[in-house]
Amino acid sequence: MSPSATENGAKANGVIETDLGIVPVPKVEGDWTVDKAVDTIGTGKYTEASNSPIGYFHLLERLKTTKREGWRRFDINRGESISDHMYRMSMMTMLAPASLAEKIDVNRCIKMALIHDMAESLVGDITPVDNVPKTEKNRREASTMDYITKRLLGNVDGGKQGEQIRAIWQEYEDSKTLESLFVHDIDKIELLLQMVEYEKRGKGKLDLGEFTFVKTKVGLNEMRAWADEIIKEREEFWAGKEHIRRDGGDEGVITQEKEKMQEAYYAGHGRKE
Repeated sequence: MSPSATENGAKANGVIETDLGIVPVPKVEGDWTVDKAVDTIGTGKYTEASNSPIGYFHLLERLKTTKREGWRRFDINRGESISDHMYRMSMMTMLAPASLAEKIDVNRCIKMALIHDMAESLVGDITPVDNVPKTEKNRREASTMDYITKRLLGNVDGGKQGEQIRAIWQEYEDSKTLESLFVHDIDKIELLLQMVEYEKRGKGKLDLGEFTFVKTKVGLNEMRAWADEIIKEREEFWAGKEHIRRDGGDEGVITQEKEKMQEAYYAGHGRKE
């Protein structure tokens, strides 16, 4: 047996020949619905209307295996997963600057960081350049959260945990509380961190500068300070070399179409003057 076959999960009898770590995002025909997405899952449907959370626990695996799509456009195919992203976000919220921590419920923010992309377990990671209207993205994600919190968790502990998860997710989506604004900023700063880390590993041959745009959508002063520090680190790395920068010190070129997509995706985000 070749090493590659072993790595791909093949057995001596050749029964398994696929990479068991690859879990594709559900592809559906026609209008997207939760049930169509669930029907594509190779391991079978998750148990619904149960007083056990095991079906929900199985669904969470998809967050571990689903990659963040923005990086894949740059051939980073084994990059971070959705869970990777949310885990670091949750750790970052624990270190909220004192001037902000005294105004917010940090524990709620930690939960929000761990919940905010949960719908991507079935919807997938829809990015600004995927040509999916924001209203459609919101519809898919809201219906997925209803499926998770009502059909999978509705009978667990009287539905209380599901209701709490759904409420925290909606709070993040509504972006009205200080906690939700903080976590939205953390979401963008985590992206900036990952951008710089990938670029450094690329040793100057990988320019991810189009993602610096999100810095312009960071709203809270304390978080803008973190974003400024990351961009400064990036500028020091690229010193003397041509590179794309879209955070106000615009350098390099991206298409106007892509700029419009980014603006539409992050509409409503950023500093409130």
